Amino acid sequence: MPELPEVEALSDFLAAHAVGLVVERAEIVSFAVLKTVGISPQDLAGRRVESALRRGKFIGLGLGGSSGNVWLVMHLAKAGWLRWREDIPSTPARPSRGPLAFRLVLEDGKGFDLTEAGTRQRLAVYLVHDLMDVPGIASLGPEPLDDLFTPTVLDGILDRAGGAQIKGVLRDQHNIAGIGNAYSDEILWVARLSPFAAAGRLDADQRAKLFEAIASTLRTAIDQAEGLDAGELKAEKKAGLKVHARAGQPCPRCGTAIAEVSFADSSLQYCPTCQTGGRILADRRLSRLLK
Repeated sequence: MPELPEVEALSDFLAAHAVGLVVERAEIVSFAVLKTVGISPQDLAGRRVESALRRGKFIGLGLGGSSGNVWLVMHLAKAGWLRWREDIPSTPARPSRGPLAFRLVLEDGKGFDLTEAGTRQRLAVYLVHDLMDVPGIASLGPEPLDDLFTPTVLDGILDRAGGAQIKGVLRDQHNIAGIGNAYSDEILWVARLSPFAAAGRLDADQRAKLFEAIASTLRTAIDQAEGLDAGELKAEKKAGLKVHARAGQPCPRCGTAIAEVSFADSSLQYCPTCQTGGRILADRRLSRLLK
């Protein structure tokens, strides 16, 4: 799933390539992708792209026009992606069972496709007048790289979480915006914390390390993605990960084999030596540590 660093890079890419161009047409190829009804996709034609930004894992394009501004907001979900194209066909795409879900065609044939692998259809497009009209944005927690995200703010999040496991707390977009499965694994590895640790029971030293790990992990990933084309971001993310999706490989810090806990539709990875004192975490469904 694209997370804060990749979505930030995609937003920057669109700012460099799409801002200033006029929309020729918007194509809804998969009917499930459009989550709003108040603004028609046809209303985007003739509007100029004025801005591109990120909120959590959402990408927003600000479109100006004589009838007022409109936001095109996109969430790539778990299996979605944005593909920039310099030569989009003039013939509109037809609805099909393929990966293409949405297409925005700009002047001179430029634009982008939103695609989604698999059949779950979680990729989402919203057309709104205000970003806060998107429910997922309205309910976002603080941005972890914002100056307003301080150790005190993190303390409040952890205290409110109580006995909840820190892995889930980091992934919950109501708590902190933009962190998903991959970077929560990376952050916890940097902070040397068990993914099953109770958030509210972390001591002052652990909280300080967690705060620093959030900032350093995300900033490093953003720096690595800077300047890359949209098509290069997936490979860059994978190459930069230390523990996530690396089960069985040696920990870059201590050499211990990275371990894994499987969920119904995902998994987490961690280092038993660096993060859990040598203990192997039990299946998540048991919510216990093996003795």
